Amino acid sequence: MLTLFCARTITVGNKGSTCEIIIREKNAMSLKKWAAVIAGLSTAIIAQNALAGEFPERPIELVIHASYGGGTDTTARMMSIKTRRALGVDIVINSQRGGAGLTAQEYVLKKPADGYTVIALTQTHLYTMARGKTQMKIDDIIGIARAMDDPNVIMVSKDSPYKTLSDLVAASKKKKLKWGIGDIGNTEHVGIMRFGKVSGMEFVPVPFGGGSGVLQAVMSGAIDGMAESMSESRAQIDEGNLRPLAVMAEERLSTYPNIPTTFELGYPVKVSTTRGYGVLAGTPPEIVKILSDAFVKGMSSEVFANYLKGSGLTVEGSVAGTDVWTKNLKEEYANAEIVVEALGMK
Repeated sequence: MLTLFCARTITVGNKGSTCEIIIREKNAMSLKKWAAVIAGLSTAIIAQNALAGEFPERPIELVIHASYGGGTDTTARMMSIKTRRALGVDIVINSQRGGAGLTAQEYVLKKPADGYTVIALTQTHLYTMARGKTQMKIDDIIGIARAMDDPNVIMVSKDSPYKTLSDLVAASKKKKLKWGIGDIGNTEHVGIMRFGKVSGMEFVPVPFGGGSGVLQAVMSGAIDGMAESMSESRAQIDEGNLRPLAVMAEERLSTYPNIPTTFELGYPVKVSTTRGYGVLAGTPPEIVKILSDAFVKGMSSEVFANYLKGSGLTVEGSVAGTDVWTKNLKEEYANAEIVVEALGMK
């Protein structure tokens, strides 16, 4: 007769527990027969305990596509201050620059889908995917948390003859106005194209290779308007150098309650610069949840809230978890595909 029972409980690493199995066997042949069964049982118990164990056990690698010191890097570092405490491990930022996100995407694709490699995502990544420049596809990514939802604001110079958005649209139907953008196909360009379709506005895009050049050109009157992010424009709005006509969002910004939205003015177009974080598809759902909860908790802190406030944003309007951010990414990608096709950028 074969008798199996737990004599005492032992710990496997720092995770869970299993049993020491004592065998009382009167038949030597039967003992050999059951040895393999017991070995398999022990392995299964250890594997189950490891799977159920706490995550993470080592530092998280956060891959960014931009240079150190830029907006994406700064946001990641501000996010990390409290998020690393929520996770209980460090967050190590790794810049993989090049190819408008291509280098970072290819780097992440070579990593296992275990939650230990997180990629910082912006619209730049989505346009690179939509243009077919990378092996990464939109379904290869699961969003874990959104850090910033920075709506674009339609603006003109303080000396512009256009006092309202209606004035600007009406004028553009008489002649094509010059609109400043950072680069062809970027977020501002996409935003103006979408607004033009809805409003019937015609425009000539003027690329400046960066947001600062656009700001200077609008303020000097060299171009007629722009649709830049609030974080990039806030200082000049506060100083009175720019006249904001509308926020390209569904709801007004709590930090600028007097600026109307495109939606309330009859133009249902939402455009914003978003930053957030994702992991590879195939990452276990329980790990996705752990990461999402920790990132949201870290970015709901006073430290990150003050960082957002400095850009005219709020935690309530920017920070979101895995469900909202993943949906957001897919919607933005669908818009990117439309624009890439329209511009012949594939």
